[in-house]
Amino acid sequence: MLNIGAHISIAGGFEKAAQVAVEMKAKTFQYFSRNPRGGAAKEIDEHDIAQATKILQEHDFVPLIAHAPYTLNLCSVQQHVREFGDMIFREDLQRLKKMPPSYYVFHPGSRKDMPLEEAVDFITATINVAIEDGIDNLILLEGMSGKGSEVGATFEELRLILDGVVDQSRMGVCLDTCHMYSAGYDIVNRLDDVFEEFDRVVGFNYLKAVHINDSMHPLGAKKDRHAKIGEGTIGLEAIVAFVNHPVVRPLVKVLETPNDEAGYAAEIELLKQHYRS
Repeated sequence: MLNIGAHISIAGGFEKAAQVAVEMKAKTFQYFSRNPRGGAAKEIDEHDIAQATKILQEHDFVPLIAHAPYTLNLCSVQQHVREFGDMIFREDLQRLKKMPPSYYVFHPGSRKDMPLEEAVDFITATINVAIEDGIDNLILLEGMSGKGSEVGATFEELRLILDGVVDQSRMGVCLDTCHMYSAGYDIVNRLDDVFEEFDRVVGFNYLKAVHINDSMHPLGAKKDRHAKIGEGTIGLEAIVAFVNHPVVRPLVKVLETPNDEAGYAAEIELLKQHYRS
Protein backbone atom coordinates (compact mmCIF):
# COMPACT_ATOMS: atom_id res chain seq x y z
CA MET A 1 0.00 0.00 0.00
CA LEU A 2 1.31 3.45 -0.95
CA ASN A 3 0.99 5.48 2.27
CA ILE A 4 0.72 8.83 0.55
CA GLY A 5 -1.36 11.98 0.88
CA ALA A 6 -1.12 15.73 0.45
CA HIS A 7 -1.22 18.95 2.42
CA ILE A 8 -4.89 19.80 3.07
CA SER A 9 -6.43 22.82 4.74
CA ILE A 10 -8.40 22.18 7.91
CA ALA A 11 -10.03 25.62 7.79
CA GLY A 12 -13.37 23.89 7.18
CA GLY A 13 -12.78 21.34 9.91
CA PHE A 14 -11.03 17.99 10.29
CA GLU A 15 -14.05 16.01 9.11
CA LYS A 16 -14.12 17.87 5.79
CA ALA A 17 -10.34 17.47 5.41
CA ALA A 18 -10.65 13.73 6.01
CA GLN A 19 -13.39 13.49 3.39
CA VAL A 20 -11.21 15.37 0.90
CA ALA A 21 -8.33 13.00 1.59
CA VAL A 22 -10.56 9.97 1.01
CA GLU A 23 -11.74 11.46 -2.29
CA MET A 24 -8.08 11.88 -3.29
CA LYS A 25 -7.58 8.17 -2.50
CA ALA A 26 -4.97 9.19 0.03
CA LYS A 27 -3.91 7.27 3.12
CA THR A 28 -2.72 10.27 5.12
CA PHE A 29 -2.63 14.05 4.93
CA GLN A 30 -0.71 16.96 6.35
CA TYR A 31 -2.23 20.03 7.99
CA PHE A 32 -0.93 23.12 9.73
CA SER A 33 -1.13 22.95 13.51
CA ARG A 34 -2.26 26.62 13.47
CA ASN A 35 -2.12 29.70 11.24
CA PRO A 36 1.12 29.10 9.28
CA ARG A 37 2.00 32.80 9.08
CA GLY A 38 0.89 33.78 12.57
CA GLY A 39 0.35 32.30 15.98
CA ALA A 40 -3.40 31.91 16.29
CA ALA A 41 -4.83 28.43 16.85
CA LYS A 42 -8.46 27.51 16.29
CA GLU A 43 -10.51 26.22 19.18
CA ILE A 44 -10.62 22.43 19.16
CA ASP A 45 -13.99 21.00 18.11
CA GLU A 46 -14.11 17.60 19.76
CA HIS A 47 -17.15 16.45 17.74
CA ASP A 48 -15.38 17.38 14.50
CA ILE A 49 -12.27 15.49 15.60
CA ALA A 50 -14.33 12.43 16.54
CA GLN A 51 -16.07 12.37 13.16
CA ALA A 52 -12.77 12.77 11.32
CA THR A 53 -11.13 10.03 13.37
CA LYS A 54 -13.98 7.67 12.48
CA ILE A 55 -13.46 8.35 8.76
CA LEU A 56 -9.69 7.86 9.05
CA GLN A 57 -10.11 4.56 10.86
CA GLU A 58 -12.67 3.29 8.37
CA HIS A 59 -10.27 3.96 5.50
CA ASP A 60 -7.14 2.59 7.21
CA PHE A 61 -5.21 5.86 7.32
CA VAL A 62 -1.67 5.90 8.62
CA PRO A 63 -0.56 8.75 10.95
CA LEU A 64 -1.22 12.29 9.76
CA ILE A 65 1.38 15.07 9.86
CA ALA A 66 0.78 18.25 11.82
CA HIS A 67 3.12 20.91 10.44
CA ALA A 68 4.24 23.69 12.77
CA PRO A 69 3.77 27.29 11.56
CA TYR A 70 6.52 29.00 9.59
CA THR A 71 6.73 31.67 12.28
CA LEU A 72 8.20 29.16 14.72
CA ASN A 73 11.95 29.78 15.06
CA LEU A 74 13.50 28.19 18.12
CA CYS A 75 16.99 29.55 17.41
CA SER A 76 16.25 33.13 16.41
CA VAL A 77 18.79 35.73 17.45
CA GLN A 78 15.84 37.66 18.90
CA GLN A 79 14.82 36.46 22.34
CA HIS A 80 11.13 37.36 21.97
CA VAL A 81 10.94 35.30 18.76
CA ARG A 82 12.49 32.30 20.51
CA GLU A 83 10.09 32.66 23.44
CA PHE A 84 7.14 32.92 21.05
CA GLY A 85 8.31 29.77 19.26
CA ASP A 86 8.78 27.94 22.54
CA MET A 87 5.20 28.77 23.53
CA ILE A 88 3.79 27.63 20.19
CA PHE A 89 5.84 24.42 20.19
CA ARG A 90 4.78 23.34 23.68
CA GLU A 91 1.15 24.38 23.19
CA ASP A 92 0.91 22.54 19.85
CA LEU A 93 2.09 19.28 21.38
CA GLN A 94 -0.50 19.53 24.14
CA ARG A 95 -3.24 20.32 21.59
CA LEU A 96 -2.22 17.32 19.48
CA LYS A 97 -3.25 15.01 22.30
CA LYS A 98 -6.85 15.76 21.23
CA MET A 99 -6.22 15.45 17.47
CA PRO A 100 -6.23 12.34 15.26
CA PRO A 101 -2.88 10.46 15.52
CA SER A 102 -0.29 12.81 14.00
CA TYR A 103 3.44 13.33 13.77
CA TYR A 104 4.56 16.87 14.63
CA VAL A 105 6.94 18.25 11.98
CA PHE A 106 8.82 21.52 12.42
CA HIS A 107 11.60 23.49 10.77
CA PRO A 108 14.54 23.65 13.21
CA GLY A 109 14.96 27.39 12.59
CA SER A 110 17.30 30.07 11.24
CA ARG A 111 20.21 31.29 13.35
CA LYS A 112 21.69 34.20 11.32
CA ASP A 113 25.15 34.79 12.85
CA MET A 114 24.50 32.75 16.00
CA PRO A 115 27.04 29.92 16.44
CA LEU A 116 25.60 26.55 15.41
CA GLU A 117 26.19 24.99 18.83
CA GLU A 118 24.29 27.79 20.56
CA ALA A 119 21.42 27.49 18.07
CA VAL A 120 21.20 23.75 18.67
CA ASP A 121 21.16 24.34 22.42
CA PHE A 122 18.14 26.64 22.07
CA ILE A 123 16.32 24.12 19.84
CA THR A 124 16.95 21.15 22.10
CA ALA A 125 16.07 23.09 25.26
CA THR A 126 12.55 23.65 23.94
CA ILE A 127 12.22 20.03 22.80
CA ASN A 128 13.39 18.67 26.15
CA VAL A 129 10.95 20.81 28.14
CA ALA A 130 8.09 19.85 25.82
CA ILE A 131 8.86 16.16 26.30
CA GLU A 132 9.10 16.64 30.08
CA ASP A 133 5.62 18.19 29.95
CA GLY A 134 4.36 14.87 28.59
CA ILE A 135 3.57 14.31 24.93
CA ASP A 136 1.76 11.65 22.92
CA ASN A 137 3.18 12.43 19.47
CA LEU A 138 6.53 11.92 17.79
CA ILE A 139 8.43 15.14 17.08
CA LEU A 140 10.01 15.15 13.61
CA LEU A 141 12.85 17.42 12.55
CA GLU A 142 12.43 18.47 8.93
CA GLY A 143 15.54 18.40 6.76
CA MET A 144 16.00 21.81 5.16
CA SER A 145 17.32 23.17 1.85
CA GLY A 146 20.13 25.23 3.36
CA LYS A 147 18.92 28.66 2.32
CA GLY A 148 20.24 31.53 4.39
CA SER A 149 21.16 30.40 7.89
CA GLU A 150 18.74 27.47 8.19
CA VAL A 151 19.66 24.77 10.68
CA GLY A 152 19.07 21.18 9.62
CA ALA A 153 20.15 21.18 5.95
CA THR A 154 22.79 18.52 6.58
CA PHE A 155 22.45 15.12 8.17
CA GLU A 156 25.17 16.13 10.63
CA GLU A 157 23.10 19.07 11.87
CA LEU A 158 20.04 16.87 12.31
CA ARG A 159 22.22 14.46 14.30
CA LEU A 160 23.49 17.33 16.50
CA ILE A 161 19.92 18.21 17.44
CA LEU A 162 18.99 14.61 18.16
CA ASP A 163 22.08 14.22 20.35
CA GLY A 164 20.89 17.11 22.51
CA VAL A 165 17.50 15.55 23.21
CA VAL A 166 17.34 13.59 26.44
CA ASP A 167 14.53 11.23 25.41
CA GLN A 168 15.33 10.44 21.79
CA SER A 169 12.55 7.84 21.65
CA ARG A 170 10.16 10.77 21.11
CA MET A 171 12.10 12.02 18.08
CA GLY A 172 12.25 11.37 14.36
CA VAL A 173 13.15 12.96 11.03
CA CYS A 174 11.08 14.02 8.02
CA LEU A 175 13.09 14.34 4.80
CA ASP A 176 11.95 16.40 1.83
CA THR A 177 13.02 15.47 -1.71
CA CYS A 178 13.19 19.11 -2.84
CA HIS A 179 15.10 20.18 0.26
CA MET A 180 17.55 17.28 0.06
CA TYR A 181 18.33 17.92 -3.60
CA SER A 182 18.68 21.65 -3.07
CA ALA A 183 20.93 21.05 -0.05
CA GLY A 184 23.29 19.05 -2.27
CA TYR A 185 22.21 15.45 -1.74
CA ASP A 186 22.06 13.89 -5.21
CA ILE A 187 18.95 11.74 -4.96
CA VAL A 188 18.75 11.61 -8.77
CA ASN A 189 22.07 9.87 -9.48
CA ARG A 190 23.24 8.65 -6.07
CA LEU A 191 20.12 7.73 -4.11
CA ASP A 192 21.58 4.61 -2.47
CA ASP A 193 24.70 6.53 -1.45
CA VAL A 194 22.57 9.31 0.06
CA PHE A 195 20.58 6.84 2.11
CA GLU A 196 23.72 5.06 3.23
CA GLU A 197 25.08 8.39 4.43
CA PHE A 198 21.83 9.16 6.25
CA ASP A 199 21.92 5.81 8.00
CA ARG A 200 25.56 6.27 8.99
CA VAL A 201 25.09 9.80 10.35
CA VAL A 202 21.50 9.80 11.65
CA GLY A 203 20.12 6.25 11.50
CA PHE A 204 17.19 4.80 9.60
CA ASN A 205 15.37 4.21 12.88
CA TYR A 206 14.72 7.97 13.04
CA LEU A 207 13.28 8.31 9.53
CA LYS A 208 9.50 8.40 9.94
CA ALA A 209 8.12 10.51 7.07
CA VAL A 210 9.01 12.18 3.78
CA HIS A 211 7.72 15.13 1.79
CA ILE A 212 7.53 14.31 -1.92
CA ASN A 213 8.24 17.37 -4.06
CA ASP A 214 10.02 18.12 -7.30
CA SER A 215 12.38 21.11 -7.29
CA MET A 216 12.41 24.32 -9.33
CA HIS A 217 16.16 24.66 -8.80
CA PRO A 218 19.19 22.45 -9.54
CA LEU A 219 21.25 20.27 -7.23
CA GLY A 220 22.90 22.26 -4.45
CA ALA A 221 21.06 25.53 -5.18
CA LYS A 222 20.07 25.91 -1.50
CA LYS A 223 16.65 27.28 -2.46
CA ASP A 224 13.29 25.99 -1.26
CA ARG A 225 11.02 26.16 -4.30
CA HIS A 226 8.79 23.15 -4.86
CA ALA A 227 7.63 22.03 -8.30
CA LYS A 228 4.95 19.61 -9.43
CA ILE A 229 6.02 15.99 -9.81
CA GLY A 230 7.87 15.53 -13.09
CA GLU A 231 8.01 19.27 -13.83
CA GLY A 232 11.19 20.10 -11.95
CA THR A 233 14.90 19.32 -11.91
CA ILE A 234 14.49 16.06 -9.99
CA GLY A 235 12.07 14.57 -12.51
CA LEU A 236 9.45 11.85 -12.46
CA GLU A 237 11.89 8.96 -12.86
CA ALA A 238 13.91 9.94 -9.80
CA ILE A 239 10.79 10.65 -7.72
CA VAL A 240 9.42 7.20 -8.64
CA ALA A 241 12.73 5.59 -7.66
CA PHE A 242 12.68 7.48 -4.35
CA VAL A 243 9.10 6.43 -3.50
CA ASN A 244 9.87 2.81 -4.37
CA HIS A 245 13.13 2.67 -2.42
CA PRO A 246 12.98 0.02 0.35
CA VAL A 247 13.77 2.68 2.96
CA VAL A 248 10.90 4.92 1.86
CA ARG A 249 8.20 2.37 1.02
CA PRO A 250 6.83 1.91 4.59
CA LEU A 251 7.03 5.61 5.52
CA VAL A 252 4.30 8.24 5.67
CA LYS A 253 4.59 10.29 2.46
CA VAL A 254 3.03 13.70 1.81
CA LEU A 255 2.92 15.86 -1.31
CA GLU A 256 3.61 19.58 -0.87
CA THR A 257 3.66 20.44 -4.57
CA PRO A 258 2.04 23.68 -5.84
CA ASN A 259 -1.37 22.10 -6.49
CA ASP A 260 -5.08 22.27 -5.79
CA GLU A 261 -7.05 19.23 -4.62
CA ALA A 262 -7.54 17.91 -8.17
CA GLY A 263 -3.82 18.29 -8.83
CA TYR A 264 -2.93 16.38 -5.68
CA ALA A 265 -5.37 13.60 -6.60
CA ALA A 266 -3.74 13.34 -10.04
CA GLU A 267 -0.24 13.14 -8.53
CA ILE A 268 -1.32 10.48 -6.04
CA GLU A 269 -2.75 8.45 -8.92
CA LEU A 270 0.42 9.01 -10.96
CA LEU A 271 2.64 7.70 -8.19
CA LYS A 272 0.32 4.77 -7.53
CA GLN A 273 0.65 3.79 -11.18
CA HIS A 274 4.43 3.65 -10.75
CA TYR A 275 4.40 2.01 -7.31
CA ARG A 276 5.84 -1.50 -7.06
CA SER A 277 3.60 -3.29 -4.55
